[in-house]
Amino acid sequence: MNRIKRLAAVAAATAVAALAPLAAAPAAQAAPTANHPGLTWELLDYGAGHAVLVGGPGGSVSDPYHGDTPASETLPLLCLDKDYRPAPPGIQIGFYTGWAQGEVRISRPVRGTELTSPDAANAVCRAQYGSNWRQAEFHDGRYGPNYSQRGGWTFWANGELPKNVRFWVRIDDQPANPWS
Repeated sequence: MNRIKRLAAVAAATAVAALAPLAAAPAAQAAPTANHPGLTWELLDYGAGHAVLVGGPGGSVSDPYHGDTPASETLPLLCLDKDYRPAPPGIQIGFYTGWAQGEVRISRPVRGTELTSPDAANAVCRAQYGSNWRQAEFHDGRYGPNYSQRGGWTFWANGELPKNVRFWVRIDDQPANPWS
């Protein structure tokens, strides 16, 4: 009988010890989601040398200060491969129309709630186009000597983009991203 009591006590202690980590473990955290309106742009113009001008037409259509599109929307990202190519002749470059020094493409459509960080957005572009690609940013347009100045609002890049398609664009100095 003593042996049975000892075996029962050992079995009970083993069961309690096995359950203790489960009781002490914190509740599983839900995957992060993004719920803030994000900045979106579109194709504005075609230029010489397969250049495209992208940006926001302004007003409530494109709001770089607060975001203009709910994170619940599904849109492609504007992806950029900045390879430091020179601008083609024949396009006007300035603060509001800088040169991105690369090529742009749009990604597969992505729900804004999936864009939980700049890294998450960049991963979409890299998965589709390769390791040099990332999400385009509001200030990617450069101008001035050797493209040393940073502009904003629109930029030129090489690429082929469809008309009448909005796409997610990151901005690094305002809370206008789905993860903001």
